[in-house]
Amino acid sequence: MNILKTKDKILAALGNMRAMRRLHVDTYTEEKIKNISGVKIAESKEGQFWISFQELNGYLFMNSTLLSRIDLKTSKGAKIILLTENYEIEIESDEKMIESDFSNISNTWITKVSFEIEEKEKQLIENINFEELIYEFKNGVLKLHGITTTKNT
Repeated sequence: MNILKTKDKILAALGNMRAMRRLHVDTYTEEKIKNISGVKIAESKEGQFWISFQELNGYLFMNSTLLSRIDLKTSKGAKIILLTENYEIEIESDEKMIESDFSNISNTWITKVSFEIEEKEKQLIENINFEELIYEFKNGVLKLHGITTTKNT
């Protein structure tokens, strides 16, 4: 194993881009993952869903951060579905172009998505009055379960 790393170091010194990428340690993205602002409201083996709320010009936005093992990049937007005992609520993302950043340290993708929401949806989300949160995007679905509120410190 150490021989391969030494080989990559030599190749990187000679200007080999692939070797440089393999040796690169992405501390910037890892720092963003460790310092997520907001409250974690849902999680599963597939990922974690963090939120914070913001009001701009009379519109209420939910800024979300998703940590997952897959790339959630899409140019078609995304939506979340909140499943309760009696009904489900669908919320479309505010933007269509969604980017994900990868950290090779923790092998995790971080994705930030904004949703325009109503006050009743904010109350439902803040109190975690849902059983399951489904994040749908172009290439698939992430299913997350509501959890008790914990603040990120």
